[in-house]
Amino acid sequence: QLQASGGGSVQAGGSLRLSCSTSGRTFRFYTVGWFRQAPGQEREFVASIRWNSGHTSYEDSVKGRFTVSKDNAENTVYLQMNSLKHEDTAVYYCAADQGIISSSIRNSRAYDYWGQGTLVTVPA
Repeated sequence: QLQASGGGSVQAGGSLRLSCSTSGRTFRFYTVGWFRQAPGQEREFVASIRWNSGHTSYEDSVKGRFTVSKDNAENTVYLQMNSLKHEDTAVYYCAADQGIISSSIRNSRAYDYWGQGTLVTVPA
């Protein structure tokens, strides 16, 4: 099971850090992805990190503002979100799976394990 946490309400320009942890397993050999879903919108890719290599990927609109990282000791993946905008408002989910090929990293259907989501609100 994955647990996503750290959401909240923050003014535009502010920052939040989301955490994704797992119980009962390690992220070793997994790719961990962050996705978000705004009201009335489809779930979209935000960022990902391959646990073993540390390789990261980002959706274009968050590049330079969001940073995905991992803590080996804590077995936790973080999403540091800076310069938040109203359009970042969404429920954020972390997901994980093994064996995801590069061309599928941004595809939510490539991930079998999902956290419960954490709400990020950036008022207009």
